[in-house]
Amino acid sequence: MKLDAKIPNGPLSEKWTKHQFELKLINPANKRKYDIIVVGTGLAGASAAATLAELGYNIKAFCFQDSARRAHSVAAQGGINAAKNYQNDGDSVYRLFYDTLKGGDFRAREADVYRLAELSNNIIDQCVAQGVPFAREYGGLLDNHSFGGAQVSRTFYAKGQTGQQLLIGAYSALSRQIANGKVKMYPRTEMLDLVTIDGKARGIVVRNLVTGKIESHSAHAVLLCTGGYGNIYFLSTNCMGANVSATWQAHKKGAFFANPSFVQIHPTCLPLHERHQSKLTLMSESLRNDGRVWVPKKMGDKRHPHEIPEAERDYFLERKYPAFGNLVPRDVASRNAKQVCDEGRGVGVTGLAVYLDFKEAIERRGEEAIRTKYGNLFQIYEKITNENAYHEPMKIYPAVHYTMGGLWVDYNLMTTIPGLYSLGEANFSEHGANRLGASALMQTLAEGYFVVPRTIAAYLASMPYDKVPTDHPAFKEAEQDVKKLINRILALKGDKTVDEYHKELGLILWNYCGMSRNAAGLKQAKEEIKKLQGAFWENLKMVGTNDELNQTLEKAIRVADFLEMSQLMVDDALHRNESCGCHFREEYQTEEGEAQRDDENFAYVAAWEYKGKGAVLHKENLVFDELKPTQRSYK
Repeated sequence: MKLDAKIPNGPLSEKWTKHQFELKLINPANKRKYDIIVVGTGLAGASAAATLAELGYNIKAFCFQDSARRAHSVAAQGGINAAKNYQNDGDSVYRLFYDTLKGGDFRAREADVYRLAELSNNIIDQCVAQGVPFAREYGGLLDNHSFGGAQVSRTFYAKGQTGQQLLIGAYSALSRQIANGKVKMYPRTEMLDLVTIDGKARGIVVRNLVTGKIESHSAHAVLLCTGGYGNIYFLSTNCMGANVSATWQAHKKGAFFANPSFVQIHPTCLPLHERHQSKLTLMSESLRNDGRVWVPKKMGDKRHPHEIPEAERDYFLERKYPAFGNLVPRDVASRNAKQVCDEGRGVGVTGLAVYLDFKEAIERRGEEAIRTKYGNLFQIYEKITNENAYHEPMKIYPAVHYTMGGLWVDYNLMTTIPGLYSLGEANFSEHGANRLGASALMQTLAEGYFVVPRTIAAYLASMPYDKVPTDHPAFKEAEQDVKKLINRILALKGDKTVDEYHKELGLILWNYCGMSRNAAGLKQAKEEIKKLQGAFWENLKMVGTNDELNQTLEKAIRVADFLEMSQLMVDDALHRNESCGCHFREEYQTEEGEAQRDDENFAYVAAWEYKGKGAVLHKENLVFDELKPTQRSYK
């Protein structure tokens, strides 16, 4: 199958404007005849559902939380990028495009990235109109700060709770449409299968997480806005419920999965402190604006940080990357933190941590200024660690955070299944091999508020108004498949819990497919995962029934999908014989230890087609007409 990204012709700066004009339209009276399913109600899902309902479509929205307000988007801390250039420091749409494409190590589409930068300014206007309380300067203008991978200040923020405030705005718009009867909300409901009829997405099969009831829902199109799969590592910064099941089931029905091995390790997280820990806590990248990253110069130096004089400290990011310093992109910062810890210069009880020090910023700006800007982040840190970061450095270490891989989509955000769209972290679209900080919120809202409401009309305009009843054989077959899976899992009465299997899987991936990879380790990981998968289906310890709230069953279904998906991740990492962004193959690095791309052989999106026990690779070649790929340098 040849992948057609449907990228419009013409100059880069005119593609989206021209494309919108050429897309088919639906008149307001006819929009009321179409039903659309939105799965996931984070920033991408809530903004899409609210906007589509405002346009007149009939929306069914599903989330596994008890409220859309609890979507993981609330956890985003540091901010959202936009090219407003309020600081007059040289920013522009083109520079945001350049920084994002370069930050992704030239493994994303130019057209998609430029559109994202182009729409960024609209997002800020939209959110301000909704009442999002962005930080403001003394004179009342919106404030900005810097983020990794950029030398300008373009990140809008609301203290350290930007995601929560943006979601409240989107949730308010969604709630208005629920009250108007245009959105029907289904909380505590999880999608377990996609239904296709005549090759088109026409509905989903879901499980009510409270009662266990399996039921089907029909529509003219389906939007998957279900986030990423970082929880495949067990320990990550994601909420505990985050999973891959919706996109994985879509993949098994024909949607290609793109770049699954591109997983971002965030450098600014709290270190693991004990083996029974179930997740890791993010400390916003915005802290690197004022915090300086360092370790002792001497190996095994266990002195208190206050006892280590400046001459014996290694501010390694500032030393190695003087142009960007502590604001290098996340993949660069994470690898360097791992390197100094591997050298034996890590700090803390485990030695798997580095310092993030605010002493100089507090002396220069005053504690109150730091407290005003980052106060809730310092509070989170103190509640977890019982340490006051105003008086001594934070301890941080990299952790799994975000997945750049996801369902392959074209310029219209449609997957390889007609009528199935994927938005936000659930798709692969704009970030290439590494996401710059504060770009995730930008992507979700650009796609939800501005892109998919335009592009979906072109597809629906060619669709008949006829609704497919849920007693159609395709729905009944999908329901039976879901019930068979549930019964198979419930019949397992082994000795090991689902969390034990999940932890083992996560450790395999962290060791062999984490911050660095090599061919031998990836091959070993594949074999270990296969063995673990076999043991899972023989010795899983299940409790309870389907006809009740059963979180063990929920987790087991998700881990079964993780066990399958992890093998595709490893295959993807193994086939890409280069280093790019977060994908650091130890065999392919420069003399200075930086990622070494192979643009001649690997300048493509790896899109995998499900084929039962294996997968077939399809390549979407990346064409760079505007920016020629260069070796990334932040020095």
